[in-house]
Order: sequence, then structure tokens, then C-alpha cells
Amino acid sequence: MLAQEGSQMNPEDRAQSIRDKSPLYGAAYGQRVYLEEFRKSLKALLMKDALAMGIEAANAQEREAYADPQYKELLKGLAVATENEITLKWQIEADRLDIEIWRTRQANERMQVKAHE
Repeated sequence: MLAQEGSQMNPEDRAQSIRDKSPLYGAAYGQRVYLEEFRKSLKALLMKDALAMGIEAANAQEREAYADPQYKELLKGLAVATENEITLKWQIEADRLDIEIWRTRQANERMQVKAHE
């Protein structure tokens, strides 16, 4: 039964799936990297705001930045971006593995046919 399942899988469909998901993966990766970098900028801006409020110690400015609602929202967005990226990455990898499994099954079927000739 496994050989039949493998024979019915169309490797061209899986390859097309990889091609279709690649731009989505690229966008998800770019979004995650952007948010990671923007996090540093936001922290600096929030620390600057804390300094303007009279908080001079850097560690206190940092604490204020980390506690700011904008920073917390950015972290939520970063979590979603990371989840999207990793999900697409593993979907692409699963398609690749399906192709490899199909190739192995096809080779096994050819060997079985030759063995019975």
C-alpha cells in the first residue's frame, strides 16, 4: 500500500508547492528580520524618551523601554512573524521530503521489477 501512495504522489506538484511558498517564506523571513532590527531602534527611541522624562541611568531607561506598551506590541509581532517564517520553512521542507520519499519508492519499485524479470 505504501508503494501505491508513493506512486500517486506527484513530485511536480510538490515542486510547484515549494515554488509557490518560496516568496511567502522570503517575505516572512524579511518581516522577522525587520522586526528584530526595528526592536533595537524602538528600544533606543524609548530610552531617549525616558531620558527626556528625567531618567538618566541607562539601566532605568532600558527598564522603561522594555515596559513600554509599544515594545510589548513589537514583541508580539515578532512572535507572529517568527511563527509564520518557521511554519513556511517546514512546509517547504516537508514537500522536499515527500519528493525524496517518492524518489526512493520509485527506485525500490524499479529494483523489485528487475528482480522479478
